[in-house]
Amino acid sequence: MRNSLISARTLRTHSLLALFSLVMIYPMLWWFGAAFKSNAEMSSPSLFPNQWLWTNFSEGWVAIPKFTFTHFYMNTFELIAGVLITSVLSCSLVAFGFARLDFPLKNFWFAILMVTLMLPSQVTLVPQYIMFNTWGWVNTYLPFYVPHALAGGIGGPFFIFLLVQFIRGIPRELDESAKMDGCSWFGIYWRIVLPLTKPALVTVAIYCFLWNWDDFFGHLLYINSVSKYTVGLALKLFVDSQSALPWGQLLAMSLLSILPSLIIFFMAQRHFVDGIASGAVKG
Repeated sequence: MRNSLISARTLRTHSLLALFSLVMIYPMLWWFGAAFKSNAEMSSPSLFPNQWLWTNFSEGWVAIPKFTFTHFYMNTFELIAGVLITSVLSCSLVAFGFARLDFPLKNFWFAILMVTLMLPSQVTLVPQYIMFNTWGWVNTYLPFYVPHALAGGIGGPFFIFLLVQFIRGIPRELDESAKMDGCSWFGIYWRIVLPLTKPALVTVAIYCFLWNWDDFFGHLLYINSVSKYTVGLALKLFVDSQSALPWGQLLAMSLLSILPSLIIFFMAQRHFVDGIASGAVKG
């Protein structure tokens, strides 16, 4: 009797979860199907097209005058690569300082860092733009590279906090042994701590990649030339440059735009989970 009650309860729970899951994934299924539809079929209630138009992808790839999406993908990877490298190195270095070094007002500055986690980015948006525009950095990638090189930028405080928690779990005896061998603090950071924080660094890199890949507003604010557009900005050119909006091509390109994020996440998923779990346990 008890087993039957548990089975009935489990069945109801799973059915409810399946229903909510269907509601959540329905827009994604519609998006996938619409990427193969013609404009005439967009208003059709069917989830998938009657005729699958694979040409939406090939035509959408070259739909922007003077440029193809190969150019926009190269721009995006160039921007993300610089942001990724500078963010990982700078945030890990700052986290090492907070976790291992003693300096005046250390706890105060760490508290200020934590406060910035609750500070909306819109608060600093206007002064940052005025500053970067005064320095002539608008329409370049410097507004993205420089803040990340200084452990700022998107997610900087969170990355530092995550790495601090991880580094605190590394035994200090390793530092003392390295000091006895004549290693400097930077040598300890580079040769001892950095290799041991690989799971956390992979987590930081994944977050940094995803958040900056999806940063449409930041790219729109600082990049003006079409030749420097990222993939996200290139998608809006379908709306700006076409009198009759080619919905199929637009949705096909937007579908391709999320593939790098999905590939990166699933390839590094194990390291991502290890980094979060290890940081939580060691912190």
